Amino acid sequence: MTSRRTAAVTATAVLALSGLASGPAFAHGSMTDPVSRVSACYAEGPESPKSAACKAAVAASGTQAFYDWNAVNIANAAGKHRDLIPDGKLCSAGNDKYKGLDLARADWPASKLDSGAHTFRYKGTAPHRGSFELYVTKDGYDPSKPLKWSDLEAEPFATVTDPRMESGDYVFQGTVPKKSGRHLIYSIWQRSDSPEAFYTCSDVVFGKDSGGTAPAPTASAPSDEQIEDGQDESSVEHGGHGDGDASTGPEKTAAAPEPSQEADHGAGHATETAPAGEASSAAPNAPAPAAASDAGSGEVLAETGGDATTPYLAVGGAAVLAIGAAVLFGSTRRRRTQG
Repeated sequence: MTSRRTAAVTATAVLALSGLASGPAFAHGSMTDPVSRVSACYAEGPESPKSAACKAAVAASGTQAFYDWNAVNIANAAGKHRDLIPDGKLCSAGNDKYKGLDLARADWPASKLDSGAHTFRYKGTAPHRGSFELYVTKDGYDPSKPLKWSDLEAEPFATVTDPRMESGDYVFQGTVPKKSGRHLIYSIWQRSDSPEAFYTCSDVVFGKDSGGTAPAPTASAPSDEQIEDGQDESSVEHGGHGDGDASTGPEKTAAAPEPSQEADHGAGHATETAPAGEASSAAPNAPAPAAASDAGSGEVLAETGGDATTPYLAVGGAAVLAIGAAVLFGSTRRRRTQG
């Protein structure tokens, strides 16, 4: 290879890596099958929700929480979900902005769900590597009481790492345990390129709804058109953390109490990374991890981030820039000397 070609390749690599180092890493999303509470209320319309439960949730949280339907997260979770989120605040992830989602009532819009094999869909408005865990409530679950960790089955019934994407949705299979009546599916999406995690509560009904005096309304997921129309009102960019509402940024969303010093994984810790989401042996129904991009999806899951949770990447990028510059300078100097 000539010195000129060497210099060109080096320059290209340096530019590519500098873009990786400086570019932000983002992830947002929410469960849409079965429909999460926040998605259902956003689909009804934050300004004029139809169901009594969504009206009460908007009254408690305000409309902005539902325009920001895809950002129920904790920036520094790093797998410490139970340490960070107190009982009674699982649906809001301990974030006061979304406190309306924690309202204990039996008339939340719900999705019909059957026991057995099910295809789950999770709208990923910014796709990234990570793992999903789905829990279902125990028999005897009472939706009129605040949701506690002890209300969930001890083990997830579905666990998957880097599922494929179809039309902007993560899609994966799970085997739903045998249940009856009204229950709740709790999902945890833990990124593996950042400590950030996302949480959803999806109200479901197995067979006949016996959770309230009257059947709850059916939950509907927001359409692509609704998602697009609501972006102007959202304070979080659907391709990243927004600059409109600081409370939804990667350093501001964690309204949950800090864990003990041993479990503290602050967003500013450069050396902290989320555990890689391996498929759990306790969930034999979990599909094998997907490749970085699904063959038919055309969507690529980022392996690395560059937001405030991973400043070490920027440092590494600077080092690469320095090395690349030195190589480029050396190649040019040798060429001049030889000429």
